[in-house]
Amino acid sequence: MSKREVSIAFQTDKSASEYVEIAQLVDNYGFDAVTVYCDAPYHPSFGPLLLMAQHIKRSRIGAAAIPPSRIHPIDIAAETALLADVAQAGIYIGFARGGWLEAHGISEAQLPIQAIREAIDIVRYLWSGKSGGYQGRVYQIAEHVTAPYPLPQENIPILIGTWGKKLAAVAGEIADEVKIGGSANPDVIPAMADYIAVGEKIAGREKGSVGIVIGAVSVVDEDRQAARWEVKRQVALYLPIVAKLDPTIQLDPELVARIENFSNQKDADAAARLISDDILDKFAFAGNPDDLINHANRLFEAGATRIEFGTPHGLNPKTGIRLLGEKVLPVLQRQWQ
Repeated sequence: MSKREVSIAFQTDKSASEYVEIAQLVDNYGFDAVTVYCDAPYHPSFGPLLLMAQHIKRSRIGAAAIPPSRIHPIDIAAETALLADVAQAGIYIGFARGGWLEAHGISEAQLPIQAIREAIDIVRYLWSGKSGGYQGRVYQIAEHVTAPYPLPQENIPILIGTWGKKLAAVAGEIADEVKIGGSANPDVIPAMADYIAVGEKIAGREKGSVGIVIGAVSVVDEDRQAARWEVKRQVALYLPIVAKLDPTIQLDPELVARIENFSNQKDADAAARLISDDILDKFAFAGNPDDLINHANRLFEAGATRIEFGTPHGLNPKTGIRLLGEKVLPVLQRQWQ
């Protein structure tokens, strides 16, 4: 059986005390990883992770995923090294293109895929303690520059977040995991595995060497109908974007346009009424604990190596975290033993 892990992910929209409180809560459970996002205009990932690291003893922690156009690779390397120094159960770091940052006046590199490749080269170069410079097409490091801080003592896994064939192939060459964000669709996993395999072959790696993470909005509650309704309201915001990225989904363009129109008008209820249960299950985790257990198992059977339950987790976030930790995670773990 291939590796099967469960992680939980948080938006970085909280106060310092809330990050600490969440960390203390999730550490009661055995999640394999605790993730924070790096979406603008929310907090960049490293501040929240540093606050949480001192209170998380059982799970590796990481960011999924950081656009180098928002945080320069030199800073990603330095911040990650500092995080590795305080994390108690390991870390990982994720990279993504970040084209959405254009709306905030942050320009993506003209060669975005090359930028990701070079960003990963640079962080690994700095973590190695080497000097001599780096001359890429996008990024450069002067010859005299070497990391002036304590270096990570263990290998730090690299994740790339993408839907695209080309970047997935790059991940197949140089990354440890690929994350498919905003999806809970089992059908997309074999397609992504094929994209990744192109790069794995180039690098002489065995097919399946790179893990596939799939994660999306999650709401779990004993009242399954209330949970599913709330998720429909939230999914309406990103469904029109993700539906265009998933090669296995063909939705009526008129339906997608209507959902997008209602979302733009801030009418979440009207948008939610247009989303069927079948459509919902392609884009989110929703329902009672049994619903999420069954959904996760379908994704694992399709080839996922890690399932990530994303914000907000429940109608009441803390209740949702407790249900995930006490009623979903233990069942999944028993099934894998």
